[in-house]
Amino acid sequence: MDEVEEGIFTATGSIEDPELVEEDVPSESPVALPSTSLNERIRAKIGMDFSVFTHAGTWKAFGIAVVLFSMIGYAGLTVFGLSTTMFATSEEADPIPDLLFPTLNRTGIESSVTNETGWFRLSDHSGKVVIIDMMAHDCSNCHDVQNHIEDEMESWYGLTSDRELIIIAYGAWYQESLTYLNMSDKAYTVPKYATGLGSTEAAIINGTELADPVRLLTPGGTGTIPVALVIDHEGYIVGQETSGSPTDGWTAFDGAVVTALTGSDSEIAELRTFGVAEVDQSMVGVIFLGAMLSILVYFSPCAFPVLPGFISYYLTLGAREDELIASGKLKGAMPNSLIIGTLSALGMWTFFFFIGILAAIMGDAFASSGIIHDIALGIAALLFILGFFMLTGGTAHIMGWVQRLVDKYSTTEMDDRFTPRRNMYLYGIGYAAASIDCTAAAVIPFVIYLSTISTRAVMFGLGALMIGLLLLMISVVSLVGLGRQAAINFLRRATEMIKQVGSWMMMFAGLVLMIYISSGGLPI
Repeated sequence: MDEVEEGIFTATGSIEDPELVEEDVPSESPVALPSTSLNERIRAKIGMDFSVFTHAGTWKAFGIAVVLFSMIGYAGLTVFGLSTTMFATSEEADPIPDLLFPTLNRTGIESSVTNETGWFRLSDHSGKVVIIDMMAHDCSNCHDVQNHIEDEMESWYGLTSDRELIIIAYGAWYQESLTYLNMSDKAYTVPKYATGLGSTEAAIINGTELADPVRLLTPGGTGTIPVALVIDHEGYIVGQETSGSPTDGWTAFDGAVVTALTGSDSEIAELRTFGVAEVDQSMVGVIFLGAMLSILVYFSPCAFPVLPGFISYYLTLGAREDELIASGKLKGAMPNSLIIGTLSALGMWTFFFFIGILAAIMGDAFASSGIIHDIALGIAALLFILGFFMLTGGTAHIMGWVQRLVDKYSTTEMDDRFTPRRNMYLYGIGYAAASIDCTAAAVIPFVIYLSTISTRAVMFGLGALMIGLLLLMISVVSLVGLGRQAAINFLRRATEMIKQVGSWMMMFAGLVLMIYISSGGLPI
C-alpha cells in the first residue's frame, strides 16, 4: 500500500499518523491487535454503520424529518381531500338511484328480497328501510361492519314499526366473484344477510343512465370501503358509517336505523343531510395526485444522492468532445444538458410504464388472493426496514438486476464506441429502478388504486407522474448545466442530508402505516 503525506492508508480505509504507529507498536515488542468491534464487522459485511447515531447531523436530519413528516402528513390529508373533491362533488340530499345486481340467491336469505332469477332491485322495496353494506371479501374493516350488523339485526327486526327492514351487502370490489363472496375462510364468513356482487353499471339513474354505485355512494366519490348506509322509506340516505370502528361506538348509525324504522316523518327528515356524489370525469384529481407523487419519486433518497456525480461526469465530458470525435469513439457532438435531462426522463418513463402494467396485474391478483391486508402490512414493515438500512449506510438493491442490465448495455469513453445518448436513456431506467426501492410503497398502491377507478384513470395518473418526472429531470440537469460547478457542489453537499432526512421519513411512514393497518385503520 502506498504511503500518503498525511499518514498510511490502512485496510479499513482510515489514515493513521506514522509517529503514533511507531510509538504504539514498537518493532522490537509486537503486541496483539485489538479485536474488531461488532459495528466494524457489520459495516464490513453489509455496509451498515451504527455509529451514525452518534453524529449530530443524523439528529439534525431527524428534527427536519419530524417537521417535514408532520407537515407532509397534514398536507397529504388536505391534498387527498382536495383531490377527492376534484373527483366528485356532493349534491344536496336526493333519493338514491335504483340499484340492480345479482346475489348469492340462498334460499330463505336472498330469495326473500330478490326476483325469480336471484337479482336484487332496490326499487322493488320502496316504502321499506334498507341498510346497504358496501363490502368485500378481502376488506378487513368491512368484517367489523358485518359483525356489528349481525349482532344488531335481530333487535332491529324486532322493533315495533309499520316499516319493514331489509339488509343487503353490496360486493364493491368487482374483481371478487359471487363464488368468492360465498366462500368463508379464517378472516371472512359469508354474511347472514342478503349478499350480492355489484358492477360499474349497477346504479340506474333516470331510468336508463347507468353508473357505478361505489362512486355515487361513498364519501367524495372515492370508492373507499367499508361504507354502510341507512336508507329511509322514501329512498333518502339518513345514516352512514365509513370506518368500521366508529369513534362514537356506532351510536349515530344505530340511532339512524331506529329513527328510520320508528321515527316520525319530521324526525326522519332531519337526518337527510347526506348527498349522493356526482362523479366528475375531468380526472383533475388523478392528475394532481400523480404530479405530487412524481416529486416523491424524483427526490427518492435511494436514487437522488448519485445524481450530481453522474451529471457532473457527463457535463465534464463535453470539454473532451473534440478528442473523443477525433479518436472515432464519439459520433456527433456530446449532448447538452437539455438532451441529457430529456433522455434520462424518457428512461424513467419506460421503467414506470412497465411498473404500471405490473401493478395493475398485481391489483387484480392480490384482490382475489385473500392476503391483501398481509401484503399491505408487509410493505409498511419493508418501508421501515429500508429506511433504517439506508440511514445506517446500507444500500438497498431490490431492483439491482435492472442496474446490472443498464451496466451491460452502457458504454464509457474507454470503449471503442461511446454512446452518451443511449447511456443517458439507460441511466434514466436505472435511476427509476433505484428510486422504486424507496417509493414502491407509494407508487404501486397508487396505480392499483387508479385501476379500481378506470383504465382512463390509470392513463391520466401515470401520465401526470411521468410528465412530472420529465420536467423535474430536465429542470435539475439544466440548472446544473447553467451553474456548472457551483450547482454540482451544492447538490453534493445537500445529498447526504437529503438521504438522511428521507431515511428518517421512510421509517416514520413505515411505523405509522404498521400501527394504522394493525389497528384496523386501513380500509382494506
